[in-house]
Amino acid sequence: MTIVNGLLALPGEERPIRADLRIVDGRIASIARGTAARGAAAYRSADGDDVIDARGMLVLPGAVDPHVHFSDPGYTDREDFLHGTSAAAAGGVTTVIDMPCTSIPPVTSVAGVHAKLSAVEARAVVDYGLYGGVCGAGGPNQADLERVMADLAPYVLGFKCYFISGMESFPRVTHYEFARTLAAARNLHRPVLLHAEDYDYVHGATDAARAAGSRPRDYHDSRPETAEVLAVLAAAELAREAEADLHIVHVSTGRAAQIIAASPGVTGETAPHYLAFTLADFESVGAPLKVTPPVKPEPNREQLWEALADGALSFVASDHAPAPAEAKSTGSIWTDYAGIPGTGTLLPYLYSEGYRRGRLTLPQLIAVTSANAAKRFGIDDRKGALEPGRDG
Repeated sequence: MTIVNGLLALPGEERPIRADLRIVDGRIASIARGTAARGAAAYRSADGDDVIDARGMLVLPGAVDPHVHFSDPGYTDREDFLHGTSAAAAGGVTTVIDMPCTSIPPVTSVAGVHAKLSAVEARAVVDYGLYGGVCGAGGPNQADLERVMADLAPYVLGFKCYFISGMESFPRVTHYEFARTLAAARNLHRPVLLHAEDYDYVHGATDAARAAGSRPRDYHDSRPETAEVLAVLAAAELAREAEADLHIVHVSTGRAAQIIAASPGVTGETAPHYLAFTLADFESVGAPLKVTPPVKPEPNREQLWEALADGALSFVASDHAPAPAEAKSTGSIWTDYAGIPGTGTLLPYLYSEGYRRGRLTLPQLIAVTSANAAKRFGIDDRKGALEPGRDG
C-alpha cells in the first residue's frame, strides 16, 4: 500500500511535510519527501500497489491509548474487546493497553493473563498490550508478591496499583505494600502505574460528603484536589527511595502535575475529560460525567493543558470505561457508575482542541497522542512515529 500526496507529521518537523509513504507487510518501508502531486492511477499503473490519495490530508502516526478498560472477560455488559477496539480504530487509535482490574478474573496472575488472552485475542481489531495488577492484603497476589510479579512480567508492559479501590477483587495497596511493589518492579524493569488518591483523606471526607447530600459537588468533595496531591506526594517519595519507575494515571489537578514534573523517574498522564470539563460541568451534566478521580474546578483544566505543552505530563490516555445507561442513572450520585467512554474520541479531541486551537504544536500533538506513550511502555520500536521500520 502507498499513501500519496499526503501532508505527513514526520519526526523532528514543526510543520507537515508533503511526502508519499509506502507500507509493505504491515511496516513502513519508505517515505519519499517532496513528491509532486499526481493522481492515484499514476501510482497504481507504475507499481501495482493499492493506493490511497491523501491529497490535502494530514497523515499522523496511529494513536496509542495506554489506559482502557475493555472489561473482557467478565463485565462485557459494560464493554468488550471487539467493540472497544472498534471504537479505538474509528478514532485513529491503533494500539491500546488494557487495565488488569475490570475483568473476571483480574490479570493478577499468569492464569489471569491466559484467561484474558483466550477471551480477546480473536476479537481485537487493533494492536493491544496488557498490564499486570498488584493488589493489597487480601488480594490474589500480595502474599507472594515478588514471585507472582516475576511470573507476570514477560506478559505485561507494567504493573497497576490503587491507593484506594472500590473493587473487592482488586484491593488497594498500603504505602508499605506499594514500596514492595516498586522494588520488585524495578528489578523486573517494568513501570508501576498508580491510581493516586489518598485513602485516609477520601475515607474520612466521604462520610461528611454523603451527609451533605447526593449532588455531583458532594461526590467531588469526597475526592477533591487535596486527595490527589497527597497521594502523588507520597508515591513520588516512595519511588525516589526505591529508585523505581513510577507512572501516575489520570492526573486531574495542576498541582499534581507540578509534583510529577519535579520528581525524577516519575511520569504522568491526564485524560480528555479533565481537559474538557470542570466541576461546573459535572454539576450541570450530572452522573454521565461521573469519573474517578472527579473532574475538578478551574483553574485545573488550563493548568493541565499547560502541563502537556511544557512536558510536565507525558501524554493523554482515555481511561475508557463505559457502562449501560441504567448503571449511570441509579438515582444517587454515590451509586452511579464512575466511568465514561473515550478511546474513539481521544485523537479527534486532541487534534481539534489541542492542535487546531493552538494549545499544542504538531510535534506536541504527536508526542501526547502517540510517541511518548509508545516510549514510556517500551513499544517505540514499532509505534509512535512515521518512520521506516515502524508499524504501518
